Amino acid sequence: MTATPTPTETPDERRARITEAWSRAWDRGEVDALDGLLAPDYRRRSRSEEDGLDLEAFKATIVTTRTAFPDLVTHVEDIVVEGDVAAIRWRTTGRHTHPFLGVPATDREVEVAGATFARFGPDGLVHEERVTWDARGLLTALGIITVGQD
Repeated sequence: MTATPTPTETPDERRARITEAWSRAWDRGEVDALDGLLAPDYRRRSRSEEDGLDLEAFKATIVTTRTAFPDLVTHVEDIVVEGDVAAIRWRTTGRHTHPFLGVPATDREVEVAGATFARFGPDGLVHEERVTWDARGLLTALGIITVGQD
């Protein structure tokens, strides 16, 4: 069970709660583990011009991704906590064994890296995340685009 936030949560406790929830959701598909980390009004944004994903849409994204990459593992490289903000550097690996976003299974091993910037509310839950990741790297790993040789 994911630890619940407390008003006196230390940065180490916050890092542990993030790591546990991410591991359970991304590595094992236990998306409800995010309920102890993400607020009901949560938004995940990957571009400033979009409305972002709400909590249920984000959970569905994880399920869809894990269906295409069933051995998916997310490695949390660093978590820096400063006040109500956490910066998380991560990379994800997995084998593409089922269709993903219209792309037939390639059986290729992929690695994608990114960073997530989370803003916590006074309730100790994340209300917004801004995410940046290497979409081009994923498309290249799947063989959808190629990188030219110099």
